[in-house]
Amino acid sequence: MNNEALKILNERYGKDTVIALGTVNGEYPAVRYVNAYYEEGAFYVITYALSDKMHQIGKNPNVSVCAEWFTAQGRGENLGYFRKAENKEIAEKLSREFASWIGNGHNNFEDENTIILKLTLENAVLFSNGTRYDMDFKEINII
Repeated sequence: MNNEALKILNERYGKDTVIALGTVNGEYPAVRYVNAYYEEGAFYVITYALSDKMHQIGKNPNVSVCAEWFTAQGRGENLGYFRKAENKEIAEKLSREFASWIGNGHNNFEDENTIILKLTLENAVLFSNGTRYDMDFKEINII
């Protein structure tokens, strides 16, 4: 993996972006679209702790993500309540990046089940301008 691939990831996904998130649901994959923000080898999502995706991640943290010309595998982790002190820095970034919709009533920030889901990438394939980048995030010590 090289710096060009990381630069492309940051440019494409270091903002409010929609990705497909796949989790393991028994014998079958479960896939849904989520708004996400990418930073330093991980995507961050605001979600509900009691959702199907979080139940599935609780049983099996292996996840896949997919976006335009990008696919990756990694692990999902519940970082806990959005307003928890330990989440202050990433919560502020998510609030800025998701500003166009975060206050539309979809999320209840008074509810401690409104959480941050961290999707730590382990490996990925990125395509850009005819170039394929095979990415191993362990290789660059992001994870």
